Amino acid sequence: MPKEINDITIIGGGPGGYVAAIQAGKMGAKVTLVEKSMGLLGGACLVSGCIPTKTLVRSAEVYRTLKKAGEYGITVGQISVDMKKIIERKNKIVRRLGQGVKYLLNKNNVNIMEGFGQIVDSETVLVKSDAGKSTVKTKNIIIATGSAPSKLSIPGVDHHNVMDSKEALEMDELPKQLVIVGGGIIGMEFAFIYAHLGVQVTVIEFLDRVLDTLDEDISSEITKIAKSSGIQVFTKARVEAVKEKDHLSSVVFTVEGESKELTADKVLMAVGRQPSFDGLGIENLPMEFTEKGRGIKVNDRMETSIAGIYAIGDVTDQIQLAHVASHQGITAVKNILGQNTRMDYKAIPSAIFTDPEIAVVGVDEKMAQKENIAIKVGKFPFVASGKALSMGDIRGFVKVIADESSNKVIGGAIIGPHATELIAEIALAIQNGLTTKQVAETVHAHPTLAESVHEATLAALDGALHIV
Repeated sequence: MPKEINDITIIGGGPGGYVAAIQAGKMGAKVTLVEKSMGLLGGACLVSGCIPTKTLVRSAEVYRTLKKAGEYGITVGQISVDMKKIIERKNKIVRRLGQGVKYLLNKNNVNIMEGFGQIVDSETVLVKSDAGKSTVKTKNIIIATGSAPSKLSIPGVDHHNVMDSKEALEMDELPKQLVIVGGGIIGMEFAFIYAHLGVQVTVIEFLDRVLDTLDEDISSEITKIAKSSGIQVFTKARVEAVKEKDHLSSVVFTVEGESKELTADKVLMAVGRQPSFDGLGIENLPMEFTEKGRGIKVNDRMETSIAGIYAIGDVTDQIQLAHVASHQGITAVKNILGQNTRMDYKAIPSAIFTDPEIAVVGVDEKMAQKENIAIKVGKFPFVASGKALSMGDIRGFVKVIADESSNKVIGGAIIGPHATELIAEIALAIQNGLTTKQVAETVHAHPTLAESVHEATLAALDGALHIV
């Protein structure tokens, strides 16, 4: 029996778990973080998700820019892609950030234990590792075990040429042809990465359109841009099987009843992620799950149905975003340590690193219509932005959505250059209940892309100035 009892024991060292641990340490709690592998501090986001994909996005962006250098009056010599060096750079960045996470945990007096955490009861966690087993006694537990890539139950899904997003990030040789099954966020990000690196890419999406959760105008715009970038897109398509064909893979699918077949060097399964409970032991506890049974059910304090046990991040199957997991972790810790804090999801931004970028926050037009919210919509195209024109990227637009009765900003969407940075202004407006008038009266620097947010806000108010 340990001499001291933890205030909090956290299982999982991803963006939810490690941020929760740091927060707990800063608040003076005795906290232990259990992570199955020290090399995975930072979780899927850092090791096989957000950060690695963004390093590949950047490499593809540099290559694409160099190919267009002549348009900017710059002459360059012969250029080529060295995929091994791209992956080496990615790994170097991941290692550096992982070391940074470990440093922060140590500086905040977090006890890190390597091993698989299994919940025995609300006060006991059993940690299993190669070194053996140890028991951790604790007052509270936070489950932060994240998610894992989903798989389709179709013949041939285990073929050696078929990979998930994690495996795609280790691929140090470019395929000639790549078929991506799934036109969601992961699928579309990889589609643009590899298409810009010179790979022939095809996306097969089961639903009516790619990025189906977004407003139709965003989905339509990125589909148009994808096709102009050489990406072949099939929607309303069902994958039936993956077959081996002369050391390649043949993907068999149907589109509105018509059978089709594509041959590729590699097939990427990008059909989403599912909560990960492996080895957690919650099947032996009176734990409540979400309606579909995929995630652990929590309230807005991040409490599960079992007193003293909290859950955060992808394992709750609410919003699978790293920054949501982090904020949920902070919320859980503050509630455990006596502060009454609740999660507020009205201004959660989502960033999609296609080319151009996409970012959304708050209520969209589809949601407003479903909930019978009367809205005003203001749009401003980047083609009318002096900064975008000087950058050589005039694709896309900014859209601001306001409540018609109060003129408060309640949503926004951006597709275009630096969309993922620009969305913060709209998120700030939503979170603080600002009106279109208040945003419009805020002076925006010139020449900047942020002026496009200002113009879209004006369009929702009295009319944009720099477009008819």
